[in-house]
Order: sequence, then structure tokens, then C-alpha cells
Amino acid sequence: MDRLFEFVVNHYILVSLFVAFLVAILILESRRGGAKISAQAAVSLINRDEAVVVDIRDRKDFNEGRITGAINIPLASLKSRVTELSKFKDKQIIVVDKMGQHAAMAVKQLNAEGFSHVVRLNGGIADWKASNLPLVKK
Repeated sequence: MDRLFEFVVNHYILVSLFVAFLVAILILESRRGGAKISAQAAVSLINRDEAVVVDIRDRKDFNEGRITGAINIPLASLKSRVTELSKFKDKQIIVVDKMGQHAAMAVKQLNAEGFSHVVRLNGGIADWKASNLPLVKK
């Protein structure tokens, strides 16, 4: 540990550049995943703009509880089933997953396919449940 402190002191410019690049990469990656919205903002978009909810969880999790009107397209098959969403290209799309960890990948894929109004639910279905919002169960 003493040697690390000594290295940092002796090479402060190098360490500063490393930290700056690390912060820049983190900011860039967080922006690439699309904008995050809260559960309350999602409700507003669904009610006001008739946003389309795309649930990327697997079928089992989807059947345990989903947002009303959500379309289930698992992340693994999103690329092959993106044509199902082509009629919604001009609408707001909200990508939902289990805890908000994988939605960024889906947003990137949808943006690459030409969808421009795509956001992700911050915290996923877990945040939706925590906000005491209703889920449809099958």
C-alpha cells in the first residue's frame, strides 16, 4: 500500500489522466444506454403519450407480473423480433427488465434499428413494485 501511495505521488499526471479517462468512459456508457425514467414518469408517458412498454424479461417472469399492455420480447430474441415493433417507430418506447440492469442493451439495439424515442425504466419491475404500481398477473 505504501508503494501505491508513492507511485501516485511520483506519477500524479499519469494517475490523473487515468482517473479522467475512467470517468469519461463511465459517463459515455451511461448515456449510450438511453435515458432513464422513474416509474411515475413511465405512468405519465403511458397515460399521456400512449407509450409502448416492451418487457425484455423471459416468459416465466413476464407471466408472474407485468405492466398493463406490455409486449414481451425477451432480450435474447429482441434482434430477431424487432419487426414486431416496427409499427411503433414513431411512438415512445419504454424498455422494462427485472431490475434495470439489462435494459440498456435493449435500448442500444432498438436505437441501432432506427427507433429514436426509446427510454428505460430505472430500476425495472422491482422499482415499479416498490412504487406500489399495479401489475397484471396471469
